[in-house]
Formats: sequence, C-alpha cells, structure tokens
Amino acid sequence: MIMPPHPLSRRKLLAALAGAAAFGALPARAAIRTAALTPQDRNDLVEVQRYLNNIHTLQSRFQQFAQNGTVSSGTIYLQRPGKMRIVYDPPTPVLIVSDGDYVYYWDSQLQQLQQIGVDDTPAWFLLRPDIKLTGDVTVTGFLREPGVLRIAMSETKHPDQGRLTVVMSERPLELRQWTVIDPQQRQVTVALQDPHYGVALNPDLFVWIRQTQGPAQ
Repeated sequence: MIMPPHPLSRRKLLAALAGAAAFGALPARAAIRTAALTPQDRNDLVEVQRYLNNIHTLQSRFQQFAQNGTVSSGTIYLQRPGKMRIVYDPPTPVLIVSDGDYVYYWDSQLQQLQQIGVDDTPAWFLLRPDIKLTGDVTVTGFLREPGVLRIAMSETKHPDQGRLTVVMSERPLELRQWTVIDPQQRQVTVALQDPHYGVALNPDLFVWIRQTQGPAQ
C-alpha cells in the first residue's frame, strides 16, 4: 500500500493494504466484467475468503514497488477490523495510521497531515469486518499458477474507482502480496516479507496523536 507523496483521493491509499501483478488497467467508467470461474476456482475462492476472515492480526516487513520504478520498504501492522499502521524506512518520510474510522497520512518532510475515511481507501477490503468476494465486490480475474493464486477484484458499483489484486500462496494458503491500481491507472505493489499472523500488537500502534512532530512511534 502504498502511498504517493501527494494529496490523497479516493482509492489512492495501501494500503498498505497498501498489490501483485495486476490483470491490466481498468478503463474509467468501464462496465465491470465478472471472471469466468470453474467449479474449482469457486471452491478456492471460498477458502480464500475464509482464510482472509481468519486474519485478525499481522506484522510483516514489506517491499513496495511503484509504477515509476521507486522501491521502498518498511513494516506493516494490521489488526482487523479497521486498524493498520504502515511505517516506512528512511528516507521515505511517510507514516500511515488507520484507527478504524480514518486513515491518517503523515509526511514528516512536508510537515503535512492528510486524513480520509477508511472506507475510501484501498485498505477497505482487507480491513472490513466481513470480507466477501461476492456482492459489493466482483472478482474480475482469477489466475492459477504453480503454488500461487492471483485474484483481481473491484467494487461492484464503482469499478472505475480502481482495482485490487491479492496474491496467495496455495499450500499453505497465505496472503503474500497485493497490487492497487487507482482511478488514474497508477499501480503499486506491496510484497510481504516474513509475515507473522496472530501476533499480539500494542493498541497504541493504531492511535493517531496530533502533534507537530506527528504521531508517537
């Protein structure tokens, strides 16, 4: 996930939860197309949905790859539902905190804070209380590779707002990376490195403290 160092707009955040190789750009205002799924694909989607809903906490190092070739790294903390913290390594001057209601984007270099509702970011899918791959989410691509599943999805009612692709290892089933494509067709990929699931996380990680220096580390 995943954040560009310029003003935020709907679906621009990742954030973190903040992507993977995507299935191609989605033209603005295009009619959404549901992926053609085999019975095995549908069974796998049920397992993926169950797996994602069983993720309660996550701590992981990550690498982020932007479309312009920029590579950054850091640590992501996630606690479902709603909470996330993305700490970028220097020299990237960015910190992102989701407290369950809002996502705060802090640029320490610019001394600039921006805030957006968690439902208006790419993080909405992974942070929502009940993850579903049907209904308000449409699976637009399903690719099976040796040991890997790639699943592309969009909001059913707002396909022009971007696309999220998650990449899962198949055996064992585990979230490995995701790609966000925003409405301007900019693509950002986040790859998890040595993720730890089910870990105890300090609640203070997800509290935003307004001060001139930014949030407490």
